[in-house]
Amino acid sequence: MDSKRVFSGTLVSVTAFTALTAALSTTDSAWAATPDSRQPIRTGIWTTSAQPKMAAVRPASRNKKIALDHVVQRAWNFREFRCLDNLWTRESNWNHRALNHSSGAYGIPQALPAGKMSGAGRDWKVNPETQIRWGLAYIKGRYGRPCGAWGHWKSHNWY
Repeated sequence: MDSKRVFSGTLVSVTAFTALTAALSTTDSAWAATPDSRQPIRTGIWTTSAQPKMAAVRPASRNKKIALDHVVQRAWNFREFRCLDNLWTRESNWNHRALNHSSGAYGIPQALPAGKMSGAGRDWKVNPETQIRWGLAYIKGRYGRPCGAWGHWKSHNWY
């Protein structure tokens, strides 16, 4: 239960108790006539040790910002972005001009052969957004989500 709902419930309970005590103090019952029932109600500040959830921090890198926007557009959660960040940090360190000289893989998603990214746009060699769009479509088609691709990468050291 979150702290606002707990506080609201506590406030309602205290208010109801205060109203009930006031109503009883005007009756002729023996309980209401005791000296303790006419004491003012003491209130205090309610505190909690619960911590709020950490807000998602917007990435500093331009290419990561583009990718986060695309992940959000696909209605994937921030956990999926973290998996994508781990994956593409290992593959290319988010460098849209990264080239693996031994295999020929290119770009942020390290497409192999690199020319496959031309399906996402003619500017695939220089535009990180085109590479990200292609890479996310590839991940969705092959692994379903970035965390699926990241899990495969951790098992096989490739995706």
